[in-house]
Amino acid sequence: MRYVKNRKPLSDTSHEDDPLSGVANLFDLSLVFIVAVLMALFAVFADQDILKPNSEWTITKKNDKGELEIITKKNNEIKVQKVTDKKLSGKGTRLGMAYKLDDGRIVYVEDK
Repeated sequence: MRYVKNRKPLSDTSHEDDPLSGVANLFDLSLVFIVAVLMALFAVFADQDILKPNSEWTITKKNDKGELEIITKKNNEIKVQKVTDKKLSGKGTRLGMAYKLDDGRIVYVEDK
């Protein structure tokens, strides 16, 4: 008789047998991942004052095709420029000279 009293009924299933508990754990894991990514982004951009309205910054980005983009922000205006290797032609004015130093740095000197 003691065996019958201590035995749990079959309808009382524990959470370990619940098939949706794994899905809930994946949802929790995805929330933690999203929060971690947001924290990392804010940590990276905190030094550049990306959220201030009067800030100025420049970001270079290379996509999977190898194309280079230059993203610049000045005050409230954001410009995206794509860098290409195509040759251009047309009229223009000379702005100055660029010199490459021995250590690899490039110096630009404006014409007056």
